Amino acid sequence: MNNPVVISLGGSMLYLKDDGIDVEYMRAFEKLILELREQVPNLVIVVGGGRLASEYAIKARAETGSEFFSDRAAIKATRENAAILIRELNGKACPQPFTTPDEAAAALEAGQIAVGGGFLEGITTDACSVIVAERIGARSVVNVSHVDGVYDSDPRKNPNAKKFDSMTYAQLVELAVKSDDRLARTNFVFDLIACKLAQRSNITVHFIKGSDLSQVRAAILGEKHAGTVVRKS
Repeated sequence: MNNPVVISLGGSMLYLKDDGIDVEYMRAFEKLILELREQVPNLVIVVGGGRLASEYAIKARAETGSEFFSDRAAIKATRENAAILIRELNGKACPQPFTTPDEAAAALEAGQIAVGGGFLEGITTDACSVIVAERIGARSVVNVSHVDGVYDSDPRKNPNAKKFDSMTYAQLVELAVKSDDRLARTNFVFDLIACKLAQRSNITVHFIKGSDLSQVRAAILGEKHAGTVVRKS
């Protein structure tokens, strides 16, 4: 495939702080994606769960006492979010959220933007994004969230936290080991499984603040940006 790129779109980007879908952001993001199609015709977007996944996971955990079913509920939320984005893309995306890496590949082969959510209990949409990247031969994953890069500690708690402009897979894995406890809707820098998968396939990972769409654009195009780049060396 012609230089495919996978975008891991944090579910929190889709929601306003108070309540409801952030329609303005969704439309601006959709506009960017459609503008970039000529330069990057093979685009995959894996959508996270955000607030909706939190609600679903908490309810399922309380009802079942099972992390498996909590994960399954969160996956359902990611697919509902993906369906919202598909509607915004006005017929340019696959008609339904893809649920396997093969379905994502098939959507690209059909000339569509491939949009999906999670597809396996026990892993996050970070890992799903990297798995899809491996399946379609993408060399980069763009992680879009409210955070402007990767820090050596939580910048919300530590005002002296150091931001990385670039880092190795080993450094990212070290950070993920400290914070990834495998529970649905807990926040950590990047899924440990996603880190290891990116490392084994030498997939560059870009961490970008999603509210600055000029930075998102730069990352998708492989240009210099203000976020963090993770690569072999």
